[in-house]
Amino acid sequence: MNSAPASDESVGHLDERPAGMTDPFRRRPPLRIRLLESAVRVLPRLPRLPLILAAELAGEVRYRLQPVVAARARANLRRVCTWLADNDRATPRVLRAAADPAALEGLVRSAFRHHARTYLEALLLPSLADDELERLVALAEPAIVHEAMRPGHPAILVGLHLGPIELQALTVRRRTGASTTTPMESVADPDLQAWFERSRKAAGVRVVALGAARRELLAALRRGEVVGLVADRDITGGGMPVELFGAPATLPIGPALLAVESGAPVYVGAIRRIGRDRYRGDLIALDAPADDRRRERVLALLHAEARAFERLIAPAPDQWWSVLFPIWPDLEPAAVAEAHRA
Repeated sequence: MNSAPASDESVGHLDERPAGMTDPFRRRPPLRIRLLESAVRVLPRLPRLPLILAAELAGEVRYRLQPVVAARARANLRRVCTWLADNDRATPRVLRAAADPAALEGLVRSAFRHHARTYLEALLLPSLADDELERLVALAEPAIVHEAMRPGHPAILVGLHLGPIELQALTVRRRTGASTTTPMESVADPDLQAWFERSRKAAGVRVVALGAARRELLAALRRGEVVGLVADRDITGGGMPVELFGAPATLPIGPALLAVESGAPVYVGAIRRIGRDRYRGDLIALDAPADDRRRERVLALLHAEARAFERLIAPAPDQWWSVLFPIWPDLEPAAVAEAHRA
């Protein structure tokens, strides 16, 4: 018997597989991931209106099944609408909601429908072609967008949970040719985390872990790229209280710290729905604080962010899906008590 070990050449030959043969030891993605990937492939080919109606129906069902969330949204939207009405910044729809409980409840239900649409759009929008993106999204201030999204120029884009966030990243990629670098909190499911990263990449987002966010975001700015941070809720803790719609709310300090450290210009933007299948993009440039003290500069930027958030939310408060989550600490106990009474 020839007991000599196989040569490198023979090992290589044995490892070769016919084209198309899969590795039997490679783990197959779990069913939930395969379903998500199938949805991303199939849904963009279907008529969009029935999909939107189905998503809105799902939002209505959730509204009826989650009274605590509905009570929280009611309290949050009541504060927003009342403040806008008192400061002469309310649309007719918001004015009615500030004065009429039935109109306010219509806004609450609309918030659930819009939130459900964000999940649908996360599956539909990454596959948009550039010409379709141009057709769907009308930019309110093209000059500011051009200034913020010049290829090779760094910028900090601060967003909020309003409308489809994916459209902002797609707009940046189309105008700069580069992805938006953004931090993302990891989810407990590693398969779902990997899918999120792949889907965000398809939408023009380069996801970085929270632990490496500061280093990665600064590096992206040094390369002349856009970095994006969603900063209307302090999800991870460590934020600072800022007045928002007339009451203290805690906002993340990450964008302000990054701006102070890097010197990059800051813009606050959002894209909201203006019809069944149309969108409007707004971008606000923040002035650089003049104070030399670091803490005062951070505070000034946070206050400027809050004022920009109020401007962007005012036309469509029901599209600000943060209202389904805790925003103002003083409202939360009353909202929970109201839900239990109901």
